[in-house]
Amino acid sequence: MTYAPSPPIFANWGQRAGGYLIDAVPPAVVVFIGAATRSVGLMLLLDLVALAITGYNRWYLGGTTGQSWGKKALGLKLVSESTGAPIGAGMAFARDICHLLDSLACYIGWLFPLWDAKRQTFADKIIRTIVIPA
Repeated sequence: MTYAPSPPIFANWGQRAGGYLIDAVPPAVVVFIGAATRSVGLMLLLDLVALAITGYNRWYLGGTTGQSWGKKALGLKLVSESTGAPIGAGMAFARDICHLLDSLACYIGWLFPLWDAKRQTFADKIIRTIVIPA
């Protein structure tokens, strides 16, 4: 007897948004502290620290393990739509760049997972990724 594979379960919009917000907090706090210092030099240094935090969390961890801090906290995983494997740091970076397209048309790309069958943003469609339960 053979069984057909069950269709994948995709993360819902609230889970995805929650993970993104968790990822945004640490670099945002660092940038806020930098701005509060009113020192241009310190502000620029802390901006670089925030960029490094983002790079490590979203691009390195998110790309190599499929889980940034936010996705891990919410039990989600970012994977290739075709292979089911993590997409790598370079593609995770490219996905974040493609998120600019999600914002262009009145942020509609960010809302696309509300009605899309695979719950993908425009960036996910371009990079061919899905977000699933871990």
